[in-house]
Amino acid sequence: MTTYAEPATAAASVTDTPAVDLLARLRAAVAAHPARTAVHAVDGSLDFAGLDRRTAALAGALRAAGVRRGDRVGVHLGRTSDLPVALLAVWRAGAAYVPLDPAYPAERIGFMAADARLAAVISADAAPPVPDGVPVLRPDAEAAPASAFTPHPLDSAYVIYTSGSTGRPKGVEVSHGAVADLAAALERSGAYRPEAGVVAWNASVSFDASVQQWIRICRGDTLVVIDDAQRAEPVRLVRLLAEYGVTDLDLTPSHWQLLREPLAGARVPRLFMGGEAVPARTWRELADGGIDALNLYGPTECTVDAITAPITGPGPHLGEPLPGVRVYLLDDRLAPVTGVGAVGELYLGGPGLAHGYPGHPGLTAGRFVADPFATEPGARMYRTGDQARRSADGLLEYVGRVDRQVKVRGFRIELGEVEHALAALDGVTAAAVTVHEAAPGDHRLAGYVTAEAAGAAGGGGAVVRPADLLAELRRALPAHLVPSTVTVLDALPLTPNGKVDHRALPVPAPASAPTPAPAPASDTAAAPDTGTGTPDAHGGVDEQVAEVWRTVLGVPAVEPTDDFLSLGGHSLAALRVVHLLRRRLGVELQLRHLLDAVDLADFTAAVRRAAAAGPAAARPALTARRAAVR
Repeated sequence: MTTYAEPATAAASVTDTPAVDLLARLRAAVAAHPARTAVHAVDGSLDFAGLDRRTAALAGALRAAGVRRGDRVGVHLGRTSDLPVALLAVWRAGAAYVPLDPAYPAERIGFMAADARLAAVISADAAPPVPDGVPVLRPDAEAAPASAFTPHPLDSAYVIYTSGSTGRPKGVEVSHGAVADLAAALERSGAYRPEAGVVAWNASVSFDASVQQWIRICRGDTLVVIDDAQRAEPVRLVRLLAEYGVTDLDLTPSHWQLLREPLAGARVPRLFMGGEAVPARTWRELADGGIDALNLYGPTECTVDAITAPITGPGPHLGEPLPGVRVYLLDDRLAPVTGVGAVGELYLGGPGLAHGYPGHPGLTAGRFVADPFATEPGARMYRTGDQARRSADGLLEYVGRVDRQVKVRGFRIELGEVEHALAALDGVTAAAVTVHEAAPGDHRLAGYVTAEAAGAAGGGGAVVRPADLLAELRRALPAHLVPSTVTVLDALPLTPNGKVDHRALPVPAPASAPTPAPAPASDTAAAPDTGTGTPDAHGGVDEQVAEVWRTVLGVPAVEPTDDFLSLGGHSLAALRVVHLLRRRLGVELQLRHLLDAVDLADFTAAVRRAAAAGPAAARPALTARRAAVR
């Protein structure tokens, strides 16, 4: 076992023989089980023979378009069977894939495409937002099948962009050898079962958690591609898991909170839980309920997962390193930190380390440093920025960050990137962003700005409106980087040395009301105006809708003209609203009813229509016996 803060010994030796390349493993799976289902998706299914034919044809089309070994190819596709076909085709053509999520703003997609210097793009759109001159291929493009390609372990497999502290996203380049070793290490650790499984692909392809989900297809597992609509509806997702007999599901602790009730009484797949720290209450629930679940830890720069632990025992901890991974707990002089409770920074070494950040040699050198504890020459270790300590029981526990990187609902966010975007908007003179816990476990980004002419006319003369700033940010940033609220201040609080004092920022106000805002006259929301001039006959439904908004959003009052997003709503909050109203009112309500609504009044009208249509369709039985979940 690899020991913490000491040179790795026996565990490192298991990687002396390189892991088998995943394309070779895919060829073996095709030969052994050509008729086995490889992919289930909303647009149909593929067996392994069909997957092989399609990926070979698309790889041939990429080669015909000029793609060569070492190039990068953008993948701009939705969550259908085309997605795994495209990723494998890029590999078979000898290139690395670069995810370009169609849901991202065009400006961000264009930046990533230019920064990655793409040789081609695979897209179902005729004109994706990529630089002029980049060839665009449809996912069903065909040419003479490409010859079998076996990458060198150091060949690039993918470049995934993460939030960047300088205001621009940065790419992380990972090798084929690192990805192959990830699969092998998860097998050796027991996280992947020896027999073929049915794996739900839940994470966005733009995030590295997706890698350890979709590559399972290369070892002969069946991949169930969950589309956006299925991911957004817990009841639909649970039905899908049962329909295909899913054995493995990767998700964040936040997502588990939405699935726990629909899954109660049903067979629960093995849970791969990561992306954010597992709260103590969630850990206890899973452990006490006998649910088969794993806690996975690892940064993008170390190929998804580096440390894992079964979710058992008294409370959250990181666990043990995967085979071949070296884990060190060091101080700021790179000396080992010892002693119970002593806090140090986590450094990781081993075959899973990324090449670095393409085009940013200085940043790469600052994060990937020489490993003084390794026995092989030239070994590196990655400075994670995560702080940890060892408990009295010897367990490695997460403590926090040494910088301003945060995790919100599983998304890795550099607050500096959001601050840069906010400060660049017209009328804004300074900006700060922090994380606000609106309710226990509900963490949200909160933005603060000072504005030109702020404070004029008794504090109401600011030339910027929070709602307008949020609208501008949504056009420039992915949804997970947009703050839930923006508050206008006369001045940002400063520390004695002149830096922004983030701890002194006030509790955020709703985005529709600049600060300072008067206290609400009542904590009761006004009923939507029916236009009749008389009290609303639907007051019971209306008040329950308003109460759920107030509860989920953590605001004292709501108005009929309030917009859900402007009040701090986000995708998980929207799911909570829909879930609560389905339970309380027994209505067949969908997430789109909330996301398509202009304001509270519009959504309330949709709830009334759903209530008038009759009770919700039969749903999986719910039970309070969490311990019965298997």
